[in-house]
Amino acid sequence: MNLSIEQARSLVSAALEAAGASPTMAANTAQALVLAEAQGLVSHGLYRIGQYAAHLRNGRANGAAIPSVSRSRSSVLVVDAHGGLAFGACALAVNEALVVAREHGVCFSGVVNSHHAGVMVDHLRPLAAAGMVGLAFSNAPAAMPGAGGRHPVFGTNPVAAIFPRRAADPLMIDLSLSEVARGKLMVAAREGKSIPVGWALDLHGEPTTDPQAGMDGMMLPLGGGAKGAMLALMVELLVSALIGARFSFEASTFFTDEGNAPGLGQAFLVIDPAALAGAEAFSDRVEQLVDALQRDPEVRLPGARRLALERQAASQGLNITEELHQQLLHLARPMAS
Repeated sequence: MNLSIEQARSLVSAALEAAGASPTMAANTAQALVLAEAQGLVSHGLYRIGQYAAHLRNGRANGAAIPSVSRSRSSVLVVDAHGGLAFGACALAVNEALVVAREHGVCFSGVVNSHHAGVMVDHLRPLAAAGMVGLAFSNAPAAMPGAGGRHPVFGTNPVAAIFPRRAADPLMIDLSLSEVARGKLMVAAREGKSIPVGWALDLHGEPTTDPQAGMDGMMLPLGGGAKGAMLALMVELLVSALIGARFSFEASTFFTDEGNAPGLGQAFLVIDPAALAGAEAFSDRVEQLVDALQRDPEVRLPGARRLALERQAASQGLNITEELHQQLLHLARPMAS
C-alpha cells in the first residue's frame, strides 16, 4: 500500500484524535511519526500508532495536555508536558532554548511528565537550520541492567546530536544506548522474525533470538557491557535527577496498553557556535573534518542515508503493509476505541 506523506499524516492524525488527542497534539505527533517512517526508521514510525492510541485511551497519555514552561532561570528552563505525548513539549523546549541560546550563547532545557519522544535527532533539526549545535537525551522505561546487574534499571536512553554545515545537510547523530533500539524487537515480534544473539536476554538472563522473550526480559547495553551501561546512567541522571522527571524503573513499559503515565524526561543542550569559536570558524572546521572523513569513500556521513530516504518518500510516498493500513483505518474511525 502506498500513501503520500500528506495522506499518511492525515490518517495518523485522525487515528490519534479518535483515541482522545487534541488536534494540535495529534498533528505534532503525526508529523514526527510519518517523518520517522519516511526515513526508514519503522520502529519509530507508523507501527507506534496503535501503542500511542492505546495509551491515550487508557489514560497513560493525556490527550488534552498543553505543554508549558514551568521553571526558567537565565540559561536553563523546564517544560512540563503535563502527561501528554512528547512531541509538542519537546518542540516547546527546543524553540525556547533556541531563543535563550541566541542571547546567552547556550541553553539547557528539560521536559518532564513526558512520554515516548520518538527519533531524538529530529527534535534538533530547527537548531541546525538556525546555525546552532544541539544535543538531546531521553530516558525510557527500564529495559537494561546496570553494569554487572541482573535486573533492568535504565531505559535504552537514546542520545542525539546535530551539527550544522555550510550549504550542506547537517551531521545527524542518533543512537540508543542499548545494542539496538528496543523498537526493533517490537517490529520483529510483530513480523514473526527472530533477532540476532547479542541484542537481548530473556527473563532468566539468557541470550535469546526470540524478540518477545527479549521484550519481556532485558536489552543488552551498547557494546555488551559496562561502557553502554555507564552512558545510560549519565543520561538517566541528566533527565531525571537533574530536571525532575521519573527514573526509568518508575515507568511502566511502553509495550503494553495498561500501565502508568510514564512521566519520563527529555533534555536538550543548545549551543551557538558564534559565542565560542565563531560561526565562520566553526563552519570551516566542520568542513575540514568532513573532508578528512570522505577521503575514504566507504565512510557515510551520519544522517545521509535517512535524509536520502526522506527525500525519496516525499516524491514517491510511503510503502506500508496492507495490515498496517487497515489498522490505521480502523483506529481513525471515531468509535475505534
